[in-house]
Amino acid sequence: MTSAQVDTEKTSEEGYERGLGSRQVQMIAIGGAIGVGLFLGAGANIAKAGPSLILMYALAGAIVFFIMRALGELLLYRPVSGSFAEYSREFLGPFFGYFTGWTYWLMWVVTGMAELTAAAIYVHYWFPHIPQWVTALVFLVILFGVNLISVKVFGELEFWFSMVKVTALIGMIVIGLGVLTFGFSSAGDTAAVSNLWQFDGFFPKGIGSSLMTLQGVMFAYLAVELVGVTAGESEDPEKTLPKAINTLPWRIALFYVGALTVILCVVKWTEFAPGVSPFVAAFAKIGIPAGAGIVNFVVLTAALSSCNSGMYSTGRMLRTLADNGEAPRVFSKLSSTKTPAFGITVSVLFMGIGVILNYIVPEKAFGYVMSVATAAGIWTWLMILISHVLYRRAVVAGRLPASAFPAPGGAVCSWIAIVFLLFVTGLIAYDADSRVCLYVMAGWAAALGVGWAVLKARNPQVTERREPVLEKVG
Repeated sequence: MTSAQVDTEKTSEEGYERGLGSRQVQMIAIGGAIGVGLFLGAGANIAKAGPSLILMYALAGAIVFFIMRALGELLLYRPVSGSFAEYSREFLGPFFGYFTGWTYWLMWVVTGMAELTAAAIYVHYWFPHIPQWVTALVFLVILFGVNLISVKVFGELEFWFSMVKVTALIGMIVIGLGVLTFGFSSAGDTAAVSNLWQFDGFFPKGIGSSLMTLQGVMFAYLAVELVGVTAGESEDPEKTLPKAINTLPWRIALFYVGALTVILCVVKWTEFAPGVSPFVAAFAKIGIPAGAGIVNFVVLTAALSSCNSGMYSTGRMLRTLADNGEAPRVFSKLSSTKTPAFGITVSVLFMGIGVILNYIVPEKAFGYVMSVATAAGIWTWLMILISHVLYRRAVVAGRLPASAFPAPGGAVCSWIAIVFLLFVTGLIAYDADSRVCLYVMAGWAAALGVGWAVLKARNPQVTERREPVLEKVG
């Protein structure tokens, strides 16, 4: 390996401030699993699937855990910022690293649009006269400023955003259990566990309709892999990353399955509607003074939290691409506060398209961007899983060192998750409303293909496979 290649491999870590402590990485991991997909998207999915949505969240949650354990094994083998792109590059070849890096960037830009849209919808609850696009623009500018300051400020803001979400969800579950147990509030007379099957059964619209919600459910889980992006800026990745990943099952069980179960016991599923947060609707039904407004504030912080994470990850992914010669070199520069400021700025400008969508089609903006983000997220997850399968083969063959955090079941769980994600992709193709995202992704793939051809013609060295530089973890 040449010294230039070694320099390229190391550049992506050099200069970053390891400013994310254990509590911040833990909260980023927790907060990443609680976003607008749960708080807003669950309303439409409840209308489609009824109580069976609980089972869909549990099933998808198990698959997400398989994905995260696969990523965890790779992270402890070689912790790098922009991890999935790097692993795709190492195990599948330079083109896949390039494609995955840019697609993950697209996922977060589009997710940022979805979160801005959701935030504007939540503010509309209090101030219906303020246009959605104005609110979206204001939040975009504020979060942009936060991300330019330093990774410590980002981490601290994300810590408190996540703290609000976690505390509120636990509070909602406790209050819901109180209504079920003691029958207080205006919902007390009708609240019962039997609400889960009393109104046309557990699968009121049929199993097929329930399965069709999986695409929306998977969108709700987007961002759990953000822990991988923090690897280059974590103080002690060898300890913090496994802990963050291993707590995922109880987070899913409590915040997704638990919260939805309690809400659907307290309020019958037929009373929820698309476009309205089921949590806000449930507290309005319970009748706690200002309860719906408080919940609305919580779901607003959830949307802003996710958008904040999106700005963080897009800047880091662009820097990884630039360090590998797959994006303009200017993206590799760090500001005086050790943040990839130029990459964040360009990403925010693209997120601004979400503001335009809120101006043109405010009622459809969320649905459009959600489907595209899901398709991009599924690609990212597939690359993590395939990279993990190939890594395990290399370990078994003795070509690579074993990771300190092996996934249970080896590559078997990764294969199960791959089949599941391909099934969800088939569901997206079957659904006329969400199918458009596959056309968008096809156009995106074609554009990246052209970009790769140009890159190969200008700088053939960039497109050659090279060996990674292994460094001691921790």
